[in-house]
Amino acid sequence: MPHHTTTQRLVLGCMGLGGGWDANPIGEADIARAHAAVEAALDAGIRRFDHADIYTLGKAEQCFGELFRRQPALRGRLQLQSKCGIRFADACAPKRYDLSAAHILASVDASLARLHTDHLELLMLHRPDPLLEADELAEAWQRLKASGKVGRLGVSNMHGAQMRAIERAIGTPLAANQLEMSLLKRDWLDSGACFNDAQAPSLAPAASAWGDTLAHCQLQGVELQAWGALARGWYSGAAPGHAPAAVHATAGLVRKLAEELATSPEAVVLAWLLRHPARISAVLGSSDPARIRACAQAQDLTLSREHWYRLYESARGQELP
Repeated sequence: MPHHTTTQRLVLGCMGLGGGWDANPIGEADIARAHAAVEAALDAGIRRFDHADIYTLGKAEQCFGELFRRQPALRGRLQLQSKCGIRFADACAPKRYDLSAAHILASVDASLARLHTDHLELLMLHRPDPLLEADELAEAWQRLKASGKVGRLGVSNMHGAQMRAIERAIGTPLAANQLEMSLLKRDWLDSGACFNDAQAPSLAPAASAWGDTLAHCQLQGVELQAWGALARGWYSGAAPGHAPAAVHATAGLVRKLAEELATSPEAVVLAWLLRHPARISAVLGSSDPARIRACAQAQDLTLSREHWYRLYESARGQELP
């Protein structure tokens, strides 16, 4: 039955904006592409936009900053989230993760400058830093919150125990955890559905590594944001010939359901994620206005249990235990 409660559970991912991952400056074509993506998303009811300080080496944020400079009222129509913590190789060291207070504070200031704004609704720590000092992180977070530069703190690519360590230090549950989750990347789901069965060992180590991450987020009210939610486009028209047979079979099922439900294949793939009671939000990794509109149709689609399980079994390539 159509409903619109999932509107705020779609997030536009901005990794593809800003041109190449190189030192070339942004141009009018890059700004126009960002503008078209933003307007398509807003028209479709999508209000949240996902950045990271490293996306196209900062140029994705620069494109947004230029849009805000040209249209100051645009900032009030949307919510911004960005990530920090990944540092690429340089003269000092190899690629590394840095969640030191100094780096977090400097990264936020740099993102705000590029974005031409004075605050982020959400800051996410991009990857787990083995050298993270929880108390130091807590101090940096308090400074960011007190200054009004960041509204909420989240993480990305972290498991439940890592989240609990940070939550203990900052004294409150995290706002969100962004993880790869999709009909193609199902270890988060298989880890529970196939527990205590002979199938479970064949899923290790990816599924077992999830531990209680899903349950922790549900119990603590932490928003799960799925990156890679469109499953690389493999189920909605872009599966390579060498993909497993289960992928091609599931792509066919997705097309069949899309026709039956009078919606887009992208909407079916996303609605499968949105149907889960963990209330997963989907990050859309596309800047193509037509594809954004196709994805937005998921807001009006609730899959039945039967449709959901048909997709799950098809994607797995075998029936459940």
